[in-house]
Amino acid sequence: MIPETKYTKIGNINIAYQVVGSGPKDLVLVPGWISNIDVFWEEPSMVRFLNRLASFSRLILFDKRGTGLSDRVTDSPMLEERMEDVRAVMDAVGSERATLLGYSEAGTMVALFAATYPERTSAIIMISSFARRIMTEDYPWGATKEEYQSFIDDIQRNWGGPVGMEVRVPSRINDEPFKRWWAKLLRMGASPGTAAAITRMNIEIDVRDILPSIKVPALIIHALGDKTVVIGHGKYLAENIPNSIFVVVDTEDHVPWVGAPTEILGAVEEFVTGIKTQGSVQRVLNTLMFTDIVDSTRLAHSMGDNKWRDLLESHDAIIRHELSIYRGKEIDTAGDSFFASFDGPARALRCAQAVIQSLKINGISVRVGIHTGECELRGDNLAGIAVHIAARIAALAAKQQILVSRTVKDLVAGSGIEFRDFGSHPLKGVSEDWQLFEVIQ
Repeated sequence: MIPETKYTKIGNINIAYQVVGSGPKDLVLVPGWISNIDVFWEEPSMVRFLNRLASFSRLILFDKRGTGLSDRVTDSPMLEERMEDVRAVMDAVGSERATLLGYSEAGTMVALFAATYPERTSAIIMISSFARRIMTEDYPWGATKEEYQSFIDDIQRNWGGPVGMEVRVPSRINDEPFKRWWAKLLRMGASPGTAAAITRMNIEIDVRDILPSIKVPALIIHALGDKTVVIGHGKYLAENIPNSIFVVVDTEDHVPWVGAPTEILGAVEEFVTGIKTQGSVQRVLNTLMFTDIVDSTRLAHSMGDNKWRDLLESHDAIIRHELSIYRGKEIDTAGDSFFASFDGPARALRCAQAVIQSLKINGISVRVGIHTGECELRGDNLAGIAVHIAARIAALAAKQQILVSRTVKDLVAGSGIEFRDFGSHPLKGVSEDWQLFEVIQ
């Protein structure tokens, strides 16, 4: 459910904000490049990220002036003006002092706010951020002006689509629902003219001189393989902000709610509360099913983008229909693959058989892997070795084949479902070989 959106005013500018959670400490999330705090709540990975933050804080969200639900402005707002937006929102919700979390370009505003208003700042968190965006002789990690101009040209040509996603969220580049959400977030966050103006303003950002003036605790988190803001930026921040903590997460994704959100959220929670938790992890027994379109790369190349997109939409709709019949729960999708869970292995097997037959009628061939095991339940997400085992089993399956672990076979004894021995196989990342069985259809 989308939280209530309210407004506060600074001068003639209306700033949209939301408050989620009721934790003992205030945490202000300062968004990066483009945002829309209503559209945030339409993407499951973002919802999980925000809800986890709100589980240990009073989370305060807002759209910077010129973006999202806040007033559009004629000029590109300077860091100083955007910094005042933070103060206005804190005043509106009665927050005398807060931790400020800024990702990407917002990290520079967070740094400036902490140096300017230390009495209002408990601590700062900068995720995949920078001190300066453009490369110089004494700052070799930035982009060149030519690279930046190329991106501005891309904005002006292609706004309305998933602009910049290939370097900001590379792990989801083949995830069609996520791509549609990303494109919508950008459209609802800013016009192409505003987006280009904000990007031009970023060229001028340089907060290097104020970093030594930051006296509050600082947590610097950076993605190891970040292609948008390379890790040298994060190292520079950590070296120049006194008494800062530097955490590196192993992902290429620039945005913090994709790639390594569990690691990022764990570091943020420990920094804010002083308590290290596992994010309220519960362990539950689940039957896990992975499906994957066979020979998808060749198919996509031969069909072309439009026909391939239509096929994927048909594929997703068919699987979701069968999941609804067999009480399966969709956990994640990534382009041509599906990950679902069931509260019983027999239902998972019946669903897999129905999925294969329904997709076959529509000219789509998939492989399926199923395993039952104990998982870590984190909100709506599942993690743990059982998930990896199920995925590895699916990777061994052939066209229109269902492979299962011995655990699944043993649990459905008496169900009438028949199996054929598929032999013992090593599974990548798992120490011992696993006995697998093929479902006879």
